Amino acid sequence: MSTVVLLGPQQPVPSLAPALHALDLGGPFCAVTAGWQEREGETAALEQHLGAEVVDLGLYRRTEDIFHRDPDFAAAYRARQMRLKELQRLYRIRLGHALAALRELMAVDGDRHALAHARAGALAAVRTLDRQHLREVRKVQAAFEADWRPGERAAVAEHRSAAAALIQESAALLIAGGHVAALVNRLRLLAIGEAARARCIVAWSAGAMALADRIVLFHDHPPQGPNDPEVLEPGLGLVENLVPLPHARRRLAIGDAARMRLFASRFAPARCLAFDRGALLEVTDGAWRRTKELWAIGRGGALVQESAACPA
Repeated sequence: MSTVVLLGPQQPVPSLAPALHALDLGGPFCAVTAGWQEREGETAALEQHLGAEVVDLGLYRRTEDIFHRDPDFAAAYRARQMRLKELQRLYRIRLGHALAALRELMAVDGDRHALAHARAGALAAVRTLDRQHLREVRKVQAAFEADWRPGERAAVAEHRSAAAALIQESAALLIAGGHVAALVNRLRLLAIGEAARARCIVAWSAGAMALADRIVLFHDHPPQGPNDPEVLEPGLGLVENLVPLPHARRRLAIGDAARMRLFASRFAPARCLAFDRGALLEVTDGAWRRTKELWAIGRGGALVQESAACPA
């Protein structure tokens, strides 16, 4: 039986300890803080909150050691990352135009039937673009795996084995937030999804995003002005048919019903879930078992409260 628990942000009031207590898990725990990058391993506050030992897996540090010991692999990995960044740049350009056309169609008046047909086609074009981008990213990732076989590289195999052993010795794997791309890249390189598949995993913020089947970046209120939500890459796929949205009330234009309705329609049938402070979703073997303070973007664009009766 596999259990994944997704939580809202842990600052300023953490909810991790109550979630673990509800699962009757008392430690020791292992943690992934690679999303914190240079601050990786600063787990003193986490240990104090839990009252238990927390061993950091050190994925950021392990990746740097792999690159140092295997420079050819490191060069190929960085070339892959540059390729992915270029795909993201080109996708972002196309996405901006596709969303602009859809929003313009949503704002104009005209023949009801003709407009409905045009709007449906414009939405389908955006959804197709998202799917195409994910396929292109998967192709690049698959080609890299086939060409370089990371698991057969000595340094990678050594660190994968060491991380897997720590996971097996722990009551649960805790995955913190931070920089989501840095986090998911290291989770994937060190094969943490496979190592922890039969373990309890508790993740929050960017950690929750990394466990979904696709990672969606979003922010309606950055200093430079609203950004279009964009698909980054596939996540680990340990939870399916949902889009985790940490800090949703702060980062999304919740009061803009048209914008929120478009967001929900674009990623349907996946549920777009607002993970704000106190939010919790427990998924066991793909089924929702428990929710708390969990809200979704409804079809009308408003937030609606979710319950454990909803499918994962």
